[in-house]
Amino acid sequence: MKNMDARSLRLFLALADSLHFGRTSREQHVSPSALSRIIRQLEDTLGTPLFLRDNRSVTLTREGLRFREYAAGVLRDWDTLQQELRQDGDTLRGELSLYCSVTASYSFLYDILSRFRHDHPRIELKLHTGDPAQAVERVREAREDIAIGARPDSLPAGIAFQPIARSDLRFIGPLDTLALSDEQVRQPSPENWRDVPMILSEEGLARTRIERWLRRHGIRPRIYAQVSGNEAIVSMVSLGFGIGVVPQIVLDSSPLAGHIRSYDIEPPLAPYDIGLFALEKRLKEPLVRAFWERRAEG
Repeated sequence: MKNMDARSLRLFLALADSLHFGRTSREQHVSPSALSRIIRQLEDTLGTPLFLRDNRSVTLTREGLRFREYAAGVLRDWDTLQQELRQDGDTLRGELSLYCSVTASYSFLYDILSRFRHDHPRIELKLHTGDPAQAVERVREAREDIAIGARPDSLPAGIAFQPIARSDLRFIGPLDTLALSDEQVRQPSPENWRDVPMILSEEGLARTRIERWLRRHGIRPRIYAQVSGNEAIVSMVSLGFGIGVVPQIVLDSSPLAGHIRSYDIEPPLAPYDIGLFALEKRLKEPLVRAFWERRAEG
């Protein structure tokens, strides 16, 4: 295990997540030269490159992907062992990583984290935000301990889910432009929707549901843009680029809500459940279990 101390592994995982040496060095409070040296030492010890680097980008190699899973597992086991060996075993310590969208961070996290921090002040929380469509995958890849997102129609094997809330999916358009006529709202059809520009998410449950709805009506959408994240959809819709589909909780929290109109289109899109994701096998770990059980208690 030469040159594979816990700090080196944590720095490797931080870089594997950001894929940016400069950003990682700033966030981890280490100089760029020290970060590069630590990564080279890990690669020398393993005898294989972990990253592919050029002047424009940093990507994980196949071996880097495998080592990411290994490093995450080692650090989880190390944190668990430290917790079990401490004299004051009732006081949980360690690091817990969370992933969610920007909207979820201020829609749910305040209540969840305020209670959790009160009960477990020694646990260090790492919050990463991004596209909620990535929530399950980030947990599956061991990049996060817990994530918040929408429950897919088919939950992958080995993934635990705990519901937090339910949200309607709403068709939205710009307030100052008549994006859809009354007839288009009442009678969705290939003719009525032929020239309607749409702004859709690149992936995720909302994209799956809108595509299913469009097929049901025989509508071939005119896609103006495909974006990552619901907040970006709201921004583009508010500027008049087209109509989109977002969860109601996004509208409730958006500063652009005053520039948006919602359409009560029939039949409505099926709502979805929002909640916590974690690997089932990790629910026995003290930190993950504490967060999971505290949320279950409400």
